[in-house]
Amino acid sequence: MYRNFKIVPNIIFGRGSFNQLGDVLRSKRPTPDSTMVFVLDDVFVGKELEQRLPLEKGDLLLPVNVDDEPKTSYIDQLVAQIRATSPRLPDGIIGLGGGSAMDIAKAVSLMLTNPGSAADYQGWDLIKNPAVYHVAVPTLAGTGAEISRTTVLTGPEKKLGINSDYTLFDQILLDPELLAGVPKDQWFYTGMDCYIHDVESLEGTYLNEFSRAYGEKSLDLCRQVYLEDHADKDDKLMMASYFGGMSIAYSQVGACHALSYGLSFVLGTHHGIGCCIAFDQLEEIYPQGVREFRAMMARHEIHLPRNLTRDLDDQALETMATVALGLAPLWENCFGANWREVMTRERALDLFRRM
Repeated sequence: MYRNFKIVPNIIFGRGSFNQLGDVLRSKRPTPDSTMVFVLDDVFVGKELEQRLPLEKGDLLLPVNVDDEPKTSYIDQLVAQIRATSPRLPDGIIGLGGGSAMDIAKAVSLMLTNPGSAADYQGWDLIKNPAVYHVAVPTLAGTGAEISRTTVLTGPEKKLGINSDYTLFDQILLDPELLAGVPKDQWFYTGMDCYIHDVESLEGTYLNEFSRAYGEKSLDLCRQVYLEDHADKDDKLMMASYFGGMSIAYSQVGACHALSYGLSFVLGTHHGIGCCIAFDQLEEIYPQGVREFRAMMARHEIHLPRNLTRDLDDQALETMATVALGLAPLWENCFGANWREVMTRERALDLFRRM
């Protein structure tokens, strides 16, 4: 009747806490030849963050490219690369970067202990074996990937997460100092993913007091970050991301995320900006949230891309609609059990045409 869900068991928060990563990992190195794999967004290659990694002899630095949304084929490639370096499993996977880098780290940790392709596990609770110990160090805030039981992947047939209790990180390290220097547009779009999580959770049919408590606090923090001026805005945004992820852990996201999956599957649109493009068309569903979102865009001089779907043929639009409408739990959270009567295929297609 009620979900018995897991959360990340170990959390460190605070400025400068990244310096403790080596100590955290040391306790997970049972033998002198233990190894760790550092999954690092390749934007940091040759930068200060790479130089600060607590690499030890035998560890593997695995730069990953997130120019495109993570694909199941890319996960399979990375897993093969890790297996080729050693006949034994690594003792830990550490994901450093934004939501995509963290999702890659989660997926790799799962696929090192489960047979087949990552595409085989897109869905709910299909993973059978526990993952390799894995850690998240976010350098962006907003996606909630650090706290989520989902690793969002694009497969050959669909964009759908690997949703499992085994997906959750064993440890997260939240250091607001790592957010310094993030480009403004990326900072905005990633943070809006969190804001939209909150709106969809708080206005959904799955809402309960557990989700409300986290969602309301996350929404308040987002408003402080994007509508006010605070010296500790990075600290606030990191906690907004955490609370936003917790809010949807016991409820669900909604229409915006479903539509953004369709955009991403066909056009490769990154998740944060895809959510913003979709949300801007949903005033009829989330009127107050969309108006506030537009005020945030105006305050930070953000200009969304327009006419992304103008030149798409009917087949591409139909594929978008199929991907979006395939996410039944999201639509049920948005509209209730009769959601198919409300969000018809033609209505979904019309929304995509506006984008």
